[in-house]
Amino acid sequence: MAKKVKRARPRRRPAGRASRSTPPRVAARSAPARGSGLLERLAGGAVICAEGYVFELERRGYLQAGAFVPEVLFEHPEVVEQLHLDFVHAGSDVTQALTYYVHREKLRVIGREQDLVPMNRAALSIAKRVARRTGTLFAGDLCNTNIYDPADKSSHKEVARIFAEQVGWAEEAGVDYFVGETFSWGAEALLALAAMRAGSKAPAVITMAMHREDVTREGWSAAEVCRRLEDAGADVVGLNCHRGPKTIMPLLHEIRAAVRCHVAALPVPYRTTAAQPSFMSLTDPGCDHARAFPVGLDPFVCTRQEIFAFGKEALELGVRYLGVCCGAGPHHIRALAESLGRRPPASRYSVDMSRHAFFGTHERIRQVQVDYRGKL
Repeated sequence: MAKKVKRARPRRRPAGRASRSTPPRVAARSAPARGSGLLERLAGGAVICAEGYVFELERRGYLQAGAFVPEVLFEHPEVVEQLHLDFVHAGSDVTQALTYYVHREKLRVIGREQDLVPMNRAALSIAKRVARRTGTLFAGDLCNTNIYDPADKSSHKEVARIFAEQVGWAEEAGVDYFVGETFSWGAEALLALAAMRAGSKAPAVITMAMHREDVTREGWSAAEVCRRLEDAGADVVGLNCHRGPKTIMPLLHEIRAAVRCHVAALPVPYRTTAAQPSFMSLTDPGCDHARAFPVGLDPFVCTRQEIFAFGKEALELGVRYLGVCCGAGPHHIRALAESLGRRPPASRYSVDMSRHAFFGTHERIRQVQVDYRGKL
């Protein structure tokens, strides 16, 4: 059972939040100082949170697409730890516990509900170890339960139970803040936030995931659901997953104009379009199965330059909590970090074509190679 924690008192909003008419602009280009909390780091500039663990682990052969439950936490914990380190090396300011879909309902689906507590604690332990070693923020994670039904009151109680117990385990582990992510029901997101507020005093980041429509499943606009979340006590609100940079950006403009608090943006790294705005709706006529999701998305992957452009545009809009969601690799996080003017350790190996055998400009590149470029 989750540890019972006294209900936290409502906290005052941090100083320096802009009014709705004047969203914050970010001028700072340096990485946030280590040792400060989430809100302090956001007050000083952007914070990068790498997500996308599930898709990356599936690509590496340690997780099954479909259920998307990270059983790898038990089978190969060293792989999870290294992936956390890879994302930090690439520029993430956050080590987020891999508890996405490590909740009671998902484990029931795969017949592993008995592993609920140890699997959550394993994810939290791995993430905490990396966070404390690297000076990154340690974040707990709640996500969509897939059982919320507005017409079924019993589902509300079960969802609240799922959230409360995960908050309890994360609070015991000493997380620096909480993430509630990938909600398509605004009311479910509010239940996650309520569990965080009841079980902890740590800051809360809540992000919605919009499908084909520009509204939540109950019909709230992106701006409206984020206002409701802010009014309920969320410190950061915004969007993650489902939409790529091109189709998430118009909604970010609406959210930034509607709320006073910090805004989050963590798109998927796929070329979604106005006609197919979510990565689940992308189709590839050249494949046997027209729907690209989940393992036929390769032709739609964003380039590093596209993620770089997204980071610059989001920062100029005043979005400070930035990341890339399902499908992201460390190279995407590095591009995002570099769009903020940073040079994470992985930037030592950023592309430099000056020494390439054919396209290089270095004095030792032979003219015979340069002359052959047009025939490559």
